[in-house]
Amino acid sequence: MKILHTSDWHLGRSFHGVGMLAAQTAWLDGLVECVESEGVGAVLIAGDVYDRALPAVDVVELLDRTLVRLAEAGAQVIITSGNHDSAVRLGFASKLLERGGVHLRTRIEDIANPVLLPIGDAHIAVYGLPYLEPRLVAEALGAIGAGHVPVTAAALDRAREDLARRRSEGTVHAIVMAHTFAGGGAPSESERSLSVGGLDVVPLTMFEGFDYAALGHLHGRQELAPGIRYSGSPLAYSFSEARQAKGAWMLDVGPDGITSISPIGWPSRHRLAVLRGTLEELLSDGAHSDAESAYCHITLTDPERPQRAMERLRARFPLAVALAFDPQGVTRNAVANYSERVASARSDLDLCCGFLDHVRGRSANETEQAALAEALEAVRLAEVSR
Repeated sequence: MKILHTSDWHLGRSFHGVGMLAAQTAWLDGLVECVESEGVGAVLIAGDVYDRALPAVDVVELLDRTLVRLAEAGAQVIITSGNHDSAVRLGFASKLLERGGVHLRTRIEDIANPVLLPIGDAHIAVYGLPYLEPRLVAEALGAIGAGHVPVTAAALDRAREDLARRRSEGTVHAIVMAHTFAGGGAPSESERSLSVGGLDVVPLTMFEGFDYAALGHLHGRQELAPGIRYSGSPLAYSFSEARQAKGAWMLDVGPDGITSISPIGWPSRHRLAVLRGTLEELLSDGAHSDAESAYCHITLTDPERPQRAMERLRARFPLAVALAFDPQGVTRNAVANYSERVASARSDLDLCCGFLDHVRGRSANETEQAALAEALEAVRLAEVSR
């Protein structure tokens, strides 16, 4: 049996103010095609299906269509809730959906209720841990101590107890799904912190006893140990993810257990580029042609900030959404220079031009100086007429 491990779809998310639903729809089309062509028997979605607790109607409809298509392709779908999801809303009609092959694990009461996938004379037991907010679930789980580590330990103990009973009755291979920050994982900028200070990290030893831990939350596809992996998000949701490989993990499982785990992915229309250089270099260098159809984060290194920089950049890179400045070849003590400039200003106009130069790194041109002079004269006349 082939099992596809995905997570962090974040349906409904926007990227620097640009809606991503079209790109997410295209990625899900590729997912369905993969399930059909590869004969995938089960799809695991380890949390953060939605980007927010109250998703828009068109976002819900997209998930609905996708689940129907996956079920029609013959795959069992197992979903856990993440920290972005509303567990109650995502888990609505779970008993009914289970009859159609869509298994929702959004309640702690279902942690020890695995989805059983038959494979020869054996079974694969998939245990789904929803995102565990310590303040809300610690008492119900009987966790000893506060924080993510104790509640995760208590939840996994419940799954292990059930697994031990099942293994005493036959051959059972176990997969656990968890939406958490596990030790050794590399985060990116687009994940919402699960704890203040980011110190509540779950150690990998907690997942001992399971054949595979299908993790969600971190957006980079990564292997923490041979049987402990993050699938990452299917699309890049911040420029810190621009160089991350996106996709999923494909597990091949036989009667004797997991035989192979391999990365899998498909092209996406949502591409990112991080560019750096002077304005003229970026506008003329042919090496940046691939970035012309990508969302761009651009850092300009001109000694002075060029006029109409974003407007000129978008003539070549229409999807430029972020612009930063890092002047090179300029050495000055900004505080001292500005203090000296204020002390030595010969006129109000000189003072205003100095301030403009200080805050934007470029001197006022003739047009700007004329506008400032006109504004200062208007203020002077207004004061005289009082």
